[in-house]
Amino acid sequence: MQCQCCKEHTATIHLTEINNGQRLETHLCESCAQKQGLAVKNQIPLNELLSTLLAVQPDSKGTGILEGPDADTACPSCGMTLRRFQKEVLLGCPFDYEFFDSSLRTIIEKSQGGKTTHCGKVPSKLPTDSKKQIDIVNLQNQLDMAVRNEDYETAAKLRDQIKKLQ
Repeated sequence: MQCQCCKEHTATIHLTEINNGQRLETHLCESCAQKQGLAVKNQIPLNELLSTLLAVQPDSKGTGILEGPDADTACPSCGMTLRRFQKEVLLGCPFDYEFFDSSLRTIIEKSQGGKTTHCGKVPSKLPTDSKKQIDIVNLQNQLDMAVRNEDYETAAKLRDQIKKLQ
């Protein structure tokens, strides 16, 4: 797909905006996106990132995740091991996410700056009212989680932040 701005380069940035129920899609090349003030971050492919992290990731005992006794423990469903995962960088079945939860969680936390839930991306050049709405939705989600965890002190602070934004 060609860039809608310069009509020369291949579009690699795809933005979707919904206003008043109307969907507007914009397809831009990197240079046109930068000219319009959109932050473009080059991302490392996930398999490359994971293999790098797996190679050097220490566990709580100071040894690598793949050096401990769990490195050769196999998933009962597909037979995948952490040592094999390090080589192939692909899990064998959906059950592996649960079976290797603690090891994978450590890797994900390290690669995502401590976060283990997906919260989406927001373009850097976004109208202020849209950013405010996104902030309110994120705070509301945090508030719901705090109430579920019976952390009422945090919930009260989040409620106050939401009221301030509204």
